[in-house]
Amino acid sequence: MVTERGALARWLADWTLFERLWLLVFTAINLYVFFVVGDTLLGLVTSLTGMMTVVLVAKGKISNYFFGVVNVTLYAYLSWRNLYWGEVMLNLGYFLPMNVVGFWLWSRHRVGGEGGDDVEVKLMSGRQRAGWVAVTAVAVVVYGMFLDRLGGNLPYWDSASTVMSVIAMFLMVRRVTEQWVLWIAVNVVSIYMWGFALSEGGTDVSMVVMWSAYLVNSVYGLWNWVRLARADGGGQRLLID
Repeated sequence: MVTERGALARWLADWTLFERLWLLVFTAINLYVFFVVGDTLLGLVTSLTGMMTVVLVAKGKISNYFFGVVNVTLYAYLSWRNLYWGEVMLNLGYFLPMNVVGFWLWSRHRVGGEGGDDVEVKLMSGRQRAGWVAVTAVAVVVYGMFLDRLGGNLPYWDSASTVMSVIAMFLMVRRVTEQWVLWIAVNVVSIYMWGFALSEGGTDVSMVVMWSAYLVNSVYGLWNWVRLARADGGGQRLLID
């Protein structure tokens, strides 16, 4: 027991007051939704594992990927129940394997060498940012047309969430700070989508809470990664280095 407490204390040693309060507040909100509003246990677990994943990503912690595997698997099932086909394909066909890839890539760029949980981060050049914006816009339109033909709910909103998530995840495993701008946009779109599902008779209130928590975390993650990139001497480094 002493050893376990010591390990937990070391793990939490570099957590800021904001990070601890953020996790505590949104965990409490999720538990309230589960016990008072009557949300599903599956929704609760999905939301809690998702929040742990994103706060660890915002901190640049490699351990985020362990929680990520559980979260994307459960979230894919919830999306399937609500006919968000883009979200299902995204999570099972992309996020799940990318969690494995991300763990491997991040492990090669640890701060402090082997055994550390922190990762080095970097920034894009201005030209790269412009290029990714153009690619994202075109992909959202094209994929939205495809989802519309499948007869899914909110096809272009679903497309925006899916496409931006794909690109943001790619940038994330590459340790690129600009991922957070896309995650902020994804979170706003996802809040709308799950709010719409609730208005149509859905019961997964925890999904709205989870994406709201993600939005707060993404703003913090952007600020923290810019700080980490500058501290690491990231500057304007190329994406492929």
